[in-house]
Amino acid sequence: MAGLHVRSLLVTGANRGLGLGLVQHFLRMPNPPQWIFATCRDPKGQRAQELQNLASKHPNIIIIALEVSDPTSIKAAAAKVGEHLGGSGLNLLINNAGIAKPNSLDNETPENMIQVYTTNTVGPLLMGQAFLPLLKKAAQGSPGSGLSCSKAAIINMSSYAGSIEDMYVWDFGQVVSYRCSKAALNMLSRCQSLAYKEHGILCVALHPGWVQTDMGSTGSFKPPLTVDDSVQGMLKVLSSISEKETGAFLDWEGKVVPW
Repeated sequence: MAGLHVRSLLVTGANRGLGLGLVQHFLRMPNPPQWIFATCRDPKGQRAQELQNLASKHPNIIIIALEVSDPTSIKAAAAKVGEHLGGSGLNLLINNAGIAKPNSLDNETPENMIQVYTTNTVGPLLMGQAFLPLLKKAAQGSPGSGLSCSKAAIINMSSYAGSIEDMYVWDFGQVVSYRCSKAALNMLSRCQSLAYKEHGILCVALHPGWVQTDMGSTGSFKPPLTVDDSVQGMLKVLSSISEKETGAFLDWEGKVVPW
């Protein structure tokens, strides 16, 4: 991870799965970040126990309550992060929190569509808006003119399921609301990459692979990737991407995913 030097980062949905894995791997870096803002809905709840234990051993982890579907919660979290950072900015925003409803096209409902879209697409939009001042500050305070994750970046955790060109594992699960929300997130990532490039902020949509998490596992089927494998791959990608990848849709190995 020689190419990734991050002073501060924020991960949403950091209490389990990929979010928790990202926090753990950033801690293991030779030069770990000075600030790791780990957000989740209920920091004091049972589902955040592992994250709480980690934070008790590592003072650079700051746990913040955040509901990504609630604009007020997002603004409050941005204010708290700003207070901790003082005059410095936020280098890396990883929009990892997401939900899925395993419905087929026939039984999809307006309520499910709206809930999934609000969390998976509107949430990252609002996060980008709220944290833009801190990302801009980080970009301004970093040397060099190019874009990188060490400088300032928004990483939107997307999914191959959002590819319109290649309908990934359709026969295994239609998950219509999830697919639609991720396709929309990919477009948001492109829009952010164009709007925020002038501020020195890199933006990409990243497919973590099909991972063995609570959300990724279905019934007795075991997905092919472990959290560790996925996170190691993604961090390698984050350490190497630059200006030419901004706005791209990449997977955990750095390969381009079809739109």
